[in-house]
Amino acid sequence: MSGQTWRVKVAVIVVAAGSGTRLGAGVPKAFVQLAGRSILEHSLHSVAGMSSQPHVVVVAPEELLDDARAVLERVIGAGDAVAGGVTRQASVAAGLALVGDADIVLVHDAARALTPAALFDRVVDTVAATGSGAIPGLPVSDTIKRTAEGGAIIATVDRAELSAVQTPQGFPAAPLRAAYEAAARDVTDDAQLMADAGHPVAVVEGDPLAFKITTAWDLRRAEELLRPASVTRIGVGTDTHAFADTDAPLWVACLEWPGERGLAGHSDGDPVAHAIVDALLSAAGIGDIGTVFGTSDPRFAGAHGEVFLTEARRLIEHAGWRIENVSVQLIGNRPRFAPRKAEAEAAVSSLLGAPVSITATTTDGLGFTGRGEGVAAIATGLLAR
Repeated sequence: MSGQTWRVKVAVIVVAAGSGTRLGAGVPKAFVQLAGRSILEHSLHSVAGMSSQPHVVVVAPEELLDDARAVLERVIGAGDAVAGGVTRQASVAAGLALVGDADIVLVHDAARALTPAALFDRVVDTVAATGSGAIPGLPVSDTIKRTAEGGAIIATVDRAELSAVQTPQGFPAAPLRAAYEAAARDVTDDAQLMADAGHPVAVVEGDPLAFKITTAWDLRRAEELLRPASVTRIGVGTDTHAFADTDAPLWVACLEWPGERGLAGHSDGDPVAHAIVDALLSAAGIGDIGTVFGTSDPRFAGAHGEVFLTEARRLIEHAGWRIENVSVQLIGNRPRFAPRKAEAEAAVSSLLGAPVSITATTTDGLGFTGRGEGVAAIATGLLAR
């Protein structure tokens, strides 16, 4: 911030009187919800972040003035609210009547809700340093064509001469008042009104975040930009079971494998389900299968893998996590997994509400799995908050 700025009094007029017909939200645009706050509230938070402490005037629909005052008080703590006019120009004029003895006036469209506070400061600094108007703008990147009615191209416009202007637009207060009083036509841009009155206006560097929320697409874009980044966690789980000496059925990946020798364990011994549970509970930081589903609990005697997976999912979601995906490596000579791979993945994915990939391998005759004494599984789970 320049050394000059603190000596001047700044006022910011936030224009929030538009109907927002193109947004199709059923309420005036500035009062549409954006990530839990109104568009107006987001705009005022930008103003609150300025280096100076401006006098703030909100121009709103008459029927929503009480709402505008409430937001203004909550975010800024003080300021004025006034009913807007039929046009934007009339609304700004209404706001100008309340800026008091301000030296510099910024006019800002509430619909540019994500405008950084630094852009307000940049405009104030430029006006304070030059004594002239300043408006933010960005270079035009698209090729621009001048066309006739019906779409026929007349010429290509030199985009080096073009700038897409934004708000806040800032001006010395006295010339701005005079320009509004002398206005002979209705314009949608304060800089044009100042130019009509013979006052110079310069373009300063704008900011991509100062885009205008006009359509439903713009609103979705703003919500995406405000959405907090996901927090992710990864957990790893393993499980091992020996083949049983009984005629118990074999359960792997929540499927029964007829004709195969079952696995020993307090439950059905499903190594895929158990490894997944361990991985997910570990990622969520809420224990492991041994502490959450103890072998001393008779409720889980002989329980199938779907019981553990369903309860693990409930606990994880209750803790505020979402299962993103799971990957499992099944290790053993039996059962022959490949023919039922898709069936197993579908069964487990359905229980977890997330994609699950299961692959199988042998150990080339090495170790207890290679000798056919049991089966093991290693699972990796990804959670997001």
